[in-house]
Amino acid sequence: MIVVGGEALIDLVPAPEPPGALLPRPGGGPYNTALALGRLGARVAFCSRVSTDGFGTSLLAGLDAAGVDLSLVQRGPEPTTLAVPSLAPDGSAAYGFYVEGTADRLFRLPPALPAGVRALALGTCSLVLEPGASAYEALLRRESGRGLLTLLDPNIRPALISDPAAYRARFLSWLPYVGVLKLSEEDAAWLGGRVGDWLAAGPSAVVLTRGAGGLTVWTREGREHSAPAHRVAVVDTIGAGDTVNAALLHRLSEGTGGASGAAGPGAADWPEVLAYAARAAALTCSRAGAEPPYASDLSG
Repeated sequence: MIVVGGEALIDLVPAPEPPGALLPRPGGGPYNTALALGRLGARVAFCSRVSTDGFGTSLLAGLDAAGVDLSLVQRGPEPTTLAVPSLAPDGSAAYGFYVEGTADRLFRLPPALPAGVRALALGTCSLVLEPGASAYEALLRRESGRGLLTLLDPNIRPALISDPAAYRARFLSWLPYVGVLKLSEEDAAWLGGRVGDWLAAGPSAVVLTRGAGGLTVWTREGREHSAPAHRVAVVDTIGAGDTVNAALLHRLSEGTGGASGAAGPGAADWPEVLAYAARAAALTCSRAGAEPPYASDLSG
Protein backbone atom coordinates (compact mmCIF):
# COMPACT_ATOMS: atom_id res chain seq x y z
CA MET A 1 0.00 0.00 0.00
CA ILE A 2 1.00 3.61 -0.65
CA VAL A 3 0.00 6.24 1.93
CA VAL A 4 -0.60 9.84 0.86
CA GLY A 5 -0.61 12.42 3.64
CA GLY A 6 -1.86 15.98 3.45
CA GLU A 7 -4.80 18.27 2.91
CA ALA A 8 -8.13 17.73 1.22
CA LEU A 9 -9.82 20.97 0.23
CA ILE A 10 -12.36 22.48 -2.13
CA ASP A 11 -11.21 24.34 -5.24
CA LEU A 12 -13.66 27.05 -6.29
CA VAL A 13 -13.02 26.80 -10.03
CA PRO A 14 -14.20 29.54 -12.44
CA ALA A 15 -17.28 28.40 -14.34
CA PRO A 16 -17.70 28.97 -18.09
CA GLU A 17 -20.99 30.76 -17.39
CA PRO A 18 -22.26 32.96 -15.95
CA PRO A 19 -19.24 35.27 -15.72
CA GLY A 20 -17.73 35.30 -12.23
CA ALA A 21 -19.44 32.09 -11.09
CA LEU A 22 -17.39 29.53 -9.17
CA LEU A 23 -17.88 25.77 -9.10
CA PRO A 24 -16.80 23.72 -6.05
CA ARG A 25 -14.44 20.89 -7.00
CA PRO A 26 -12.50 18.47 -4.78
CA GLY A 27 -8.82 19.34 -4.56
CA GLY A 28 -5.61 19.68 -2.62
CA GLY A 29 -2.34 18.26 -3.88
CA PRO A 30 -2.31 15.21 -1.58
CA TYR A 31 -6.02 14.56 -2.15
CA ASN A 32 -5.51 14.64 -5.91
CA THR A 33 -2.49 12.35 -5.62
CA ALA A 34 -4.45 9.79 -3.60
CA LEU A 35 -7.39 10.00 -6.01
CA ALA A 36 -5.10 9.50 -9.00
CA LEU A 37 -3.39 6.50 -7.38
CA GLY A 38 -6.75 4.90 -6.72
CA ARG A 39 -7.87 5.46 -10.30
CA LEU A 40 -4.60 3.99 -11.59
CA GLY A 41 -5.28 0.80 -9.66
CA ALA A 42 -2.79 1.19 -6.81
CA ARG A 43 -3.54 0.18 -3.23
CA VAL A 44 -3.58 3.56 -1.53
CA ALA A 45 -4.64 5.08 1.79
CA PHE A 46 -5.26 8.75 2.57
CA CYS A 47 -3.87 10.13 5.84
CA SER A 48 -5.35 13.50 6.80
CA ARG A 49 -7.84 15.36 8.96
CA VAL A 50 -11.08 16.10 7.11
CA SER A 51 -14.06 18.21 8.15
CA THR A 52 -17.39 16.65 9.07
CA ASP A 53 -19.12 19.41 7.05
CA GLY A 54 -20.77 18.76 3.69
CA PHE A 55 -17.62 19.51 1.74
CA GLY A 56 -15.60 17.07 3.85
CA THR A 57 -18.18 14.34 3.37
CA SER A 58 -18.13 14.84 -0.40
CA LEU A 59 -14.31 14.79 -0.45
CA LEU A 60 -14.23 11.42 1.26
CA ALA A 61 -16.96 10.07 -1.00
CA GLY A 62 -14.78 10.90 -4.01
CA LEU A 63 -11.83 9.01 -2.56
CA ASP A 64 -14.00 6.06 -1.58
CA ALA A 65 -15.35 5.84 -5.12
CA ALA A 66 -11.74 5.57 -6.37
CA GLY A 67 -11.00 2.71 -3.97
CA VAL A 68 -8.89 4.75 -1.55
CA ASP A 69 -8.58 3.36 2.00
CA LEU A 70 -9.93 5.94 4.50
CA SER A 71 -8.97 4.20 7.75
CA LEU A 72 -6.18 6.73 8.46
CA VAL A 73 -8.44 9.79 8.06
CA GLN A 74 -9.13 11.88 11.16
CA ARG A 75 -12.39 13.88 11.30
CA GLY A 76 -13.23 17.21 12.96
CA PRO A 77 -16.04 19.79 13.07
CA GLU A 78 -13.88 22.64 11.75
CA PRO A 79 -14.66 23.91 8.21
CA THR A 80 -13.03 22.63 5.04
CA THR A 81 -10.19 24.67 3.53
CA LEU A 82 -11.16 26.59 0.37
CA ALA A 83 -8.85 27.43 -2.53
CA VAL A 84 -9.69 29.86 -5.33
CA PRO A 85 -7.62 29.22 -8.45
CA SER A 86 -7.32 31.92 -11.10
CA LEU A 87 -6.56 30.62 -14.58
CA ALA A 88 -4.14 32.22 -17.03
CA PRO A 89 -4.78 32.04 -20.80
CA ASP A 90 -2.44 29.01 -21.06
CA GLY A 91 -4.46 27.11 -18.44
CA SER A 92 -1.95 27.51 -15.60
CA ALA A 93 -3.37 28.30 -12.18
CA ALA A 94 -2.50 30.60 -9.28
CA TYR A 95 -4.23 30.17 -5.93
CA GLY A 96 -5.72 32.12 -3.05
CA PHE A 97 -6.70 30.30 0.14
CA TYR A 98 -9.15 30.43 3.04
CA VAL A 99 -7.36 28.41 5.75
CA GLU A 100 -8.04 29.97 9.15
CA GLY A 101 -9.37 27.44 11.64
CA THR A 102 -9.86 24.70 9.06
CA ALA A 103 -9.87 20.98 9.81
CA ASP A 104 -6.76 19.87 7.93
CA ARG A 105 -4.53 22.21 9.97
CA LEU A 106 -5.28 20.19 13.12
CA PHE A 107 -3.88 16.87 11.84
CA ARG A 108 -2.19 14.81 14.56
CA LEU A 109 0.64 12.31 14.15
CA PRO A 110 -0.97 8.86 13.85
CA PRO A 111 0.39 5.62 15.30
CA ALA A 112 2.86 3.70 13.14
CA LEU A 113 1.51 2.99 9.68
CA PRO A 114 0.54 -0.61 8.85
CA ALA A 115 3.36 -3.05 8.14
CA GLY A 116 2.29 -3.50 4.51
CA VAL A 117 2.84 0.15 3.58
CA ARG A 118 5.58 0.56 0.96
CA ALA A 119 5.65 4.28 0.31
CA LEU A 120 4.63 7.65 1.73
CA ALA A 121 3.91 10.85 -0.25
CA LEU A 122 3.66 14.31 1.34
CA GLY A 123 3.51 17.90 0.19
CA THR A 124 1.74 21.18 -0.58
CA CYS A 125 -0.15 23.22 2.06
CA SER A 126 0.03 20.52 4.71
CA LEU A 127 3.77 21.12 5.18
CA VAL A 128 3.25 24.87 5.66
CA LEU A 129 0.26 25.33 7.96
CA GLU A 130 0.82 24.67 11.66
CA PRO A 131 0.25 22.81 13.86
CA GLY A 132 -0.40 20.09 11.29
CA ALA A 133 2.84 20.80 9.41
CA SER A 134 4.95 19.63 12.34
CA ALA A 135 2.89 16.43 12.59
CA TYR A 136 3.40 15.66 8.90
CA GLU A 137 7.11 16.42 9.26
CA ALA A 138 7.32 13.96 12.16
CA LEU A 139 5.51 11.38 10.02
CA LEU A 140 8.05 11.85 7.22
CA ARG A 141 11.02 11.40 9.55
CA ARG A 142 9.53 8.40 11.36
CA GLU A 143 8.44 6.45 8.28
CA SER A 144 11.62 7.17 6.34
CA GLY A 145 13.53 5.82 9.33
CA ARG A 146 11.71 2.51 9.11
CA GLY A 147 12.50 2.05 5.43
CA LEU A 148 9.59 3.45 3.43
CA LEU A 149 10.11 5.01 0.03
CA THR A 150 9.22 8.68 0.54
CA LEU A 151 8.17 11.18 -2.11
CA LEU A 152 8.07 14.91 -1.38
CA ASP A 153 6.30 17.41 -3.61
CA PRO A 154 6.63 20.86 -1.97
CA ASN A 155 4.19 22.32 -4.56
CA ILE A 156 4.99 25.85 -3.40
CA ARG A 157 2.05 28.16 -2.67
CA PRO A 158 3.73 31.54 -1.96
CA ALA A 159 0.50 33.07 -0.63
CA LEU A 160 0.67 30.70 2.36
CA ILE A 161 4.37 31.18 3.20
CA SER A 162 4.86 34.18 5.48
CA ASP A 163 8.62 33.63 5.99
CA PRO A 164 10.22 32.35 2.76
CA ALA A 165 13.71 32.08 4.26
CA ALA A 166 12.47 29.95 7.15
CA TYR A 167 10.53 27.72 4.78
CA ARG A 168 13.56 27.21 2.52
CA ALA A 169 15.66 26.21 5.53
CA ARG A 170 12.96 23.80 6.68
CA PHE A 171 12.71 22.32 3.19
CA LEU A 172 16.43 21.51 3.24
CA SER A 173 16.01 19.82 6.64
CA TRP A 174 13.51 17.38 5.08
CA LEU A 175 15.79 16.16 2.30
CA PRO A 176 17.73 13.54 4.28
CA TYR A 177 14.38 11.77 4.78
CA VAL A 178 13.25 11.95 1.14
CA GLY A 179 13.73 9.23 -1.48
CA VAL A 180 12.22 11.05 -4.47
CA LEU A 181 11.96 14.83 -4.67
CA LYS A 182 9.50 16.04 -7.29
CA LEU A 183 9.41 19.73 -8.26
CA SER A 184 7.96 21.94 -10.92
CA GLU A 185 10.17 24.51 -12.62
CA GLU A 186 8.33 27.19 -10.66
CA ASP A 187 9.01 25.38 -7.37
CA ALA A 188 12.70 25.04 -8.19
CA ALA A 189 13.00 28.72 -9.09
CA TRP A 190 11.25 29.80 -5.88
CA LEU A 191 13.40 27.53 -3.71
CA GLY A 192 16.54 28.81 -5.41
CA GLY A 193 18.58 25.63 -5.09
CA ARG A 194 20.34 23.32 -7.52
CA VAL A 195 19.62 19.71 -8.39
CA GLY A 196 23.12 18.59 -7.44
CA ASP A 197 22.83 20.17 -4.01
CA TRP A 198 19.44 18.56 -3.39
CA LEU A 199 20.75 15.12 -4.40
CA ALA A 200 23.75 15.54 -2.12
CA ALA A 201 21.41 16.32 0.78
CA GLY A 202 19.57 12.99 0.62
CA PRO A 203 17.17 12.12 -2.22
CA SER A 204 18.21 9.42 -4.66
CA ALA A 205 16.23 11.07 -7.46
CA VAL A 206 14.96 14.55 -8.34
CA VAL A 207 12.15 14.78 -10.88
CA LEU A 208 11.49 18.17 -12.50
CA THR A 209 8.28 18.90 -14.39
CA ARG A 210 8.51 21.55 -17.10
CA GLY A 211 4.96 21.82 -18.42
CA ALA A 212 5.03 21.60 -22.20
CA GLY A 213 8.74 20.81 -21.92
CA GLY A 214 8.08 17.41 -20.36
CA LEU A 215 9.80 15.79 -17.38
CA THR A 216 13.43 15.16 -16.40
CA VAL A 217 14.96 13.02 -13.65
CA TRP A 218 18.44 13.21 -12.16
CA THR A 219 19.65 10.36 -9.93
CA ARG A 220 22.27 10.08 -7.25
CA GLU A 221 24.18 7.69 -9.53
CA GLY A 222 24.59 10.46 -12.10
CA ARG A 223 21.91 9.33 -14.54
CA GLU A 224 19.68 11.82 -16.35
CA HIS A 225 16.59 10.94 -18.35
CA SER A 226 13.84 13.03 -19.95
CA ALA A 227 10.42 12.39 -21.44
CA PRO A 228 8.55 14.77 -23.71
CA ALA A 229 5.12 16.09 -22.84
CA HIS A 230 2.17 14.62 -24.70
CA ARG A 231 0.44 17.21 -26.84
CA VAL A 232 -3.19 17.82 -25.88
CA ALA A 233 -5.66 20.67 -25.98
CA VAL A 234 -5.10 22.09 -22.48
CA VAL A 235 -8.25 22.98 -20.56
CA ASP A 236 -6.31 23.75 -17.38
CA THR A 237 -3.33 22.38 -15.48
CA ILE A 238 -5.10 21.83 -12.13
CA GLY A 239 -3.99 18.49 -10.69
CA ALA A 240 -1.42 17.73 -13.39
CA GLY A 241 1.54 17.75 -11.00
CA ASP A 242 -0.40 15.63 -8.50
CA THR A 243 -1.09 13.10 -11.25
CA VAL A 244 2.65 12.98 -11.93
CA ASN A 245 3.21 12.14 -8.24
CA ALA A 246 0.73 9.29 -8.45
CA ALA A 247 2.11 7.92 -11.70
CA LEU A 248 5.68 8.01 -10.36
CA LEU A 249 4.75 6.21 -7.14
CA HIS A 250 2.57 3.66 -8.93
CA ARG A 251 5.28 2.72 -11.43
CA LEU A 252 8.13 2.82 -8.92
CA SER A 253 6.34 0.63 -6.37
CA GLU A 254 5.39 -1.83 -9.12
CA GLY A 255 8.78 -1.86 -10.80
CA THR A 256 10.98 -2.35 -7.75
CA GLY A 257 8.81 -4.89 -5.98
CA GLY A 258 9.01 -2.81 -2.83
CA ALA A 259 10.49 0.29 -1.35
CA SER A 260 14.04 1.11 -0.44
CA GLY A 261 13.29 4.02 1.86
CA ALA A 262 15.39 7.14 1.80
CA ALA A 263 17.90 5.20 -0.31
CA GLY A 264 15.44 5.68 -3.14
CA PRO A 265 13.50 3.63 -5.68
CA GLY A 266 16.28 1.25 -6.64
CA ALA A 267 17.01 0.34 -10.25
CA ALA A 268 13.97 2.06 -11.75
CA ASP A 269 13.29 2.05 -15.48
CA TRP A 270 13.19 5.84 -15.49
CA PRO A 271 12.45 6.36 -19.21
CA GLU A 272 9.36 4.18 -18.89
CA VAL A 273 8.33 5.75 -15.56
CA LEU A 274 8.60 9.29 -16.93
CA ALA A 275 6.77 8.43 -20.16
CA TYR A 276 3.90 6.95 -18.15
CA ALA A 277 3.75 10.04 -15.91
CA ALA A 278 3.77 12.36 -18.95
CA ARG A 279 0.82 10.52 -20.52
CA ALA A 280 -1.17 10.60 -17.28
CA ALA A 281 -0.51 14.31 -16.70
CA ALA A 282 -1.52 15.18 -20.26
CA LEU A 283 -4.89 13.51 -19.82
CA THR A 284 -5.46 15.50 -16.63
CA CYS A 285 -4.65 18.74 -18.47
CA SER A 286 -7.24 17.90 -21.12
CA ARG A 287 -10.03 17.97 -18.51
CA ALA A 288 -11.46 20.76 -16.37
CA GLY A 289 -10.32 20.67 -12.75
CA ALA A 290 -8.36 17.86 -11.13
CA GLU A 291 -9.69 14.84 -13.01
CA PRO A 292 -6.87 12.29 -13.18
CA PRO A 293 -7.14 9.35 -15.58
CA TYR A 294 -8.09 5.76 -14.86
CA ALA A 295 -5.79 2.85 -15.64
CA SER A 296 -7.99 2.01 -18.63
CA ASP A 297 -7.32 5.48 -20.10
CA LEU A 298 -3.61 4.67 -20.24
CA SER A 299 -3.82 1.10 -21.55
CA GLY A 300 -2.74 0.28 -25.06
